[in-house]
Amino acid sequence: MDVPRFSIILLDDARDFLKSLDMETKHEIAADLKAATLTVNSSLFKKLNGTEIWEFRSKVNGLQYRLLAFWDKNRKSLVIATHAFIKKTQKTPLQEIKKAEKIMRKYYNQKI
Repeated sequence: MDVPRFSIILLDDARDFLKSLDMETKHEIAADLKAATLTVNSSLFKKLNGTEIWEFRSKVNGLQYRLLAFWDKNRKSLVIATHAFIKKTQKTPLQEIKKAEKIMRKYYNQKI
């Protein structure tokens, strides 16, 4: 059995988004999240250029789902998923990246 390279914690916004989806979509995204922890595959998990934000990528029934995340710098094997959305444009929307960065700053400020 493969050993995950990292663990994922879903913050409330990400968890709530996933709860709102139908069962098939939830299962597909969960399978993609698990696969991303087991292998290096930029079609599933990649760093967004010029940021500390990463995105988990899933495509289910023609829709592009994204969960934005960051690495917990204190524990290199933990990824925090900030929130999720359905991607409707070619590039990841800047407001979504800014939201993830804001959540990341809040996360670190609360840990101090």
